[in-house]
Amino acid sequence: MAGSDSVTPFGGAGPRDLRGRVLRDLRISVMDRCNFRCPYCMPRETFHDKYRFLGSHERLSFDEIVRLARLFVRLGVHKLRLTGGEPLLRPNLTDLIGDLTAIAGIEDIALTTNGALLGKHAFELRAAGLQRITVSLDSLDPEVFTRLSGGFGGLEDVLSGIEHARRAGLDPIKVNTVIQRGVNDHTALDLVERFRGTGVIVRFIEYMDVGNRNHWQPGMVLPSKELVARINARWPLTPLGRAYHGEVADRYRFTDGRGEVGFISSVTQPFCGGCTRARLSSDGVLYTCLFATHGTPLRDKLRSGASDDELLDVLRRVWVERSDSYSERRQTHLAVSERKVEMFYIGG
Repeated sequence: MAGSDSVTPFGGAGPRDLRGRVLRDLRISVMDRCNFRCPYCMPRETFHDKYRFLGSHERLSFDEIVRLARLFVRLGVHKLRLTGGEPLLRPNLTDLIGDLTAIAGIEDIALTTNGALLGKHAFELRAAGLQRITVSLDSLDPEVFTRLSGGFGGLEDVLSGIEHARRAGLDPIKVNTVIQRGVNDHTALDLVERFRGTGVIVRFIEYMDVGNRNHWQPGMVLPSKELVARINARWPLTPLGRAYHGEVADRYRFTDGRGEVGFISSVTQPFCGGCTRARLSSDGVLYTCLFATHGTPLRDKLRSGASDDELLDVLRRVWVERSDSYSERRQTHLAVSERKVEMFYIGG
């Protein structure tokens, strides 16, 4: 299907890419730094004390982020997610959240964090208008957690952050767990048991070849269907329908009524055909896929006096020319050797 270049105030048809996909979600990385060193994202041997991260002047300012968000709304975006690196390392983040919530047409603002700083900020985030939170947590086993956080994180800090978020009214809280066969899959049921019945939704993510540093191999993937079977054998599950168009998780409810669990199966069940997401890096590069090999720089245009109409034309053109389908091509082994943008740079 050919791309369309129509513009919507919000809620209309909006532009469609070359596969007929509309633009609905924008993920905004506000910080390239992180206080963890997860080996599949920011391994310590690469991101050491002398690694050069972006300077503050190289990152988009809050005003620049808000300006771009307003333009994305005109193209159909109504959901925003703030990511990193670790977004809670960005000073005064609540100011940005407050400004974003004031944009007409934005229906939902969420944030993804490793949770270590969440206990300090949960209530002020909610007061600023943040609606939902997702915490990345790969294991409740202290030894496994330490290994998967690069030795930088504290498990109790993360669990305390989740509890603070719950009390602050950030709802629903989702816990995202990247499952690697032979690394942390044996601890998956511990997470289910911990959060079942609490209102916290655990979502298991198949291990993906994001970026170029995690030495991904197909054998490291535990297919979601295997994990569903493991959980169902202990706590019977009933499939749920998708909550909205473009939802990436397959959802199941516990038949005893004690909540739900989700599975994101990008490797074994690619969902490229329904992807409605764009991603903005902290230095203002626009990407149209988590596995993108290149992006479109916007920062210099913002700072050189480009008008809103000129910027809107760039955003529209990028989307209507989009044809991304990496996860589908991975299944045919045509994509795994491509050099891709790093996950810490654009968020998960």
